[in-house]
Amino acid sequence: MPPESAPVMSLRERKKRAARKALASTALRLAMERGMDQLRVEDIASEVGVSPRTFNNYFASKEQAVCSFIVERQERIRDALLERPADEPLWDAIINATAVQHLREEQPRREDVHRIREMLHNHGLFGEMLRAHADSERLLADALAERAGEGTNPLHACMLAGIVQSASRIAFQTWMQSEDEHSLLPIFVELLREAAAGMPELTAVAAGATAPAS
Repeated sequence: MPPESAPVMSLRERKKRAARKALASTALRLAMERGMDQLRVEDIASEVGVSPRTFNNYFASKEQAVCSFIVERQERIRDALLERPADEPLWDAIINATAVQHLREEQPRREDVHRIREMLHNHGLFGEMLRAHADSERLLADALAERAGEGTNPLHACMLAGIVQSASRIAFQTWMQSEDEHSLLPIFVELLREAAAGMPELTAVAAGATAPAS
């Protein structure tokens, strides 16, 4: 049977999400323009047209606001995964959900990625980035467990979420070193399909290397 429709958000909830998104995107933009040391909560709030107190209702720190795009992107992938047809195999649902979400978004610019990596010399931002990635992995694990259904071993859902996150990280790093601007999604999908099949290419190479000589 098809997945249940997502509940319709109230106007108040939509406004809250819009405010959070505006604060997050402004924090990221200002951080990239000025650097973390020159970024102030007051400046973020002022640009959005709210008070610092309102900012603190959404984020515990400027670092959390800057890194929130990581969790928000995972939330969109989670929603896309849960919206996939109920009879679609789990691995296909994962691959299709991530691919669809990737195509819906603008691909990051390499110069922006380099700038963010430079900013990670700030210890506060680095720590918050690690927490954001951990939160993202938990979000995906919960979505995978929900998608798989009752009786799912949560350890298996966590392991699968880790595999997907690792594939994403490796694809991203490979894309950063590639001259092909459009290689990110194909690399990611290839890694997911290889993992879904049980890593046949890697195991075949290993089997050939360890086979006794004729």
